[in-house]
Amino acid sequence: MEIRRALPQDVRELLHCLKMRSKYAVLLVFVISLVIIEKENNFISRVSDKLKQSPQALAEANSTETSPAPAKNGSLASLQELDAAFSQLRSQLYNITLQLAGDGDPGPRRHVLLMATTRTGSSFVGEFFNQQGSIFYLFEPLWHVEKTVTFLPGGASAVGSALVYRDVLKQLLLCDLYILENFISPMPEDHLTPFLFRRGSSHSLCEEPVCTPSTKKVFEKYYCKNRRCGPLNITLAAEACRHKQHVALKTVRIRQLEFLQPLVEDPRLDLRIIQLVRDPRAVLASRMVAFSGKYETWKKWASEGEAPLREEEVQRLRGNCESIRVSAELGLRRPGWLRGRYMLVRYEDVARAPLQKAREMFRFAGLPLTPQVEEWIGKNTQAPPDGNGVYSTCKNSSEQFDKWRFSMPFKLAQVVQDACAPAMQLFGYKLASSPTALANRSFSLLEEAQPAWVT
Repeated sequence: MEIRRALPQDVRELLHCLKMRSKYAVLLVFVISLVIIEKENNFISRVSDKLKQSPQALAEANSTETSPAPAKNGSLASLQELDAAFSQLRSQLYNITLQLAGDGDPGPRRHVLLMATTRTGSSFVGEFFNQQGSIFYLFEPLWHVEKTVTFLPGGASAVGSALVYRDVLKQLLLCDLYILENFISPMPEDHLTPFLFRRGSSHSLCEEPVCTPSTKKVFEKYYCKNRRCGPLNITLAAEACRHKQHVALKTVRIRQLEFLQPLVEDPRLDLRIIQLVRDPRAVLASRMVAFSGKYETWKKWASEGEAPLREEEVQRLRGNCESIRVSAELGLRRPGWLRGRYMLVRYEDVARAPLQKAREMFRFAGLPLTPQVEEWIGKNTQAPPDGNGVYSTCKNSSEQFDKWRFSMPFKLAQVVQDACAPAMQLFGYKLASSPTALANRSFSLLEEAQPAWVT
């Protein structure tokens, strides 16, 4: 105190000014944080009614903030008033964050998005996360959006669909499952629905307390396989999501990685994106079996060769490959907003060494790999021949991943190679120069196993 009193008046005033400015700076940071969240919630409210109250809460928080009256010398009337305003803002920000992001376990809450396309093995890889008991896992919830909202291919409509998918995805990662009620048909009544797509593919929706007593008169198309449950109670499902430590979601309906930047930068999410890719020749071969009716032209052309392939179908194939390649190149460029948040994985590497790749993915996501996950991988990657159904996740993975090459006509493989060459080169898939090379077991169509593409 004696030293401070000995300081010149100008120095004491300078120190006092600096102290005031530091207080202002801290207060300003919290005010800006609240404004950002308020603006984000105003945008979200157009998609979900549930969050409409959050911007109001923020507005109330801002409206209760009263700037202390400045004294004649330009400083605040008292430090106590500034401290009170600071404490109030901090409390409001903390409470609103808990309300929006859930009040589960106090540890770090991770959000994982498995981003893929159809027939790339995403259901199999998604099971790695489904088997982890502390993860709330959802299987293809955006299916309902695709079935409800009609978008024309290409142009502004493609951008519109990506934005809708992204905003619904954000709400789901925040455990706002009520957003799905806008898309499930028939519309849920009293938050109850027996029509959630592939409910049985999510352990979290088939265990207590979400699994309510079954009702005999209610038919549930996508029922739980391990136990009989009543219609899905979306309120209970949302509560279960908030009480799980982490959230993981698998989708084949988001391909534009750049549209996910707002999710990666959202302070309520700790998002990790895993992009799963597969040899496009294998993808086409699998789709021709799984979606046979949609590929009649391809099959006729491959077997008879009379009618040429329609150019629009080849263009669609090329467009799919290009969208996957563009997203992967963006991730591998390591932009600042995506650094440490993106991992590229080849299905073939997972099939050849599932446990090793599972460890890499869980390490990337910051999640523990539990014995239950390891046990499931052991049981479901050494399946007998009759366990390799089209939609099965139980496969002899090391023998199945390139089985397609021994049955695909070479001219069909050529079409894929011509359309998807840039993507195949990026992902390390070799082009076959002849029918012999395609069917030669000693000729690998893969470059050497790639390291975990984590950026």
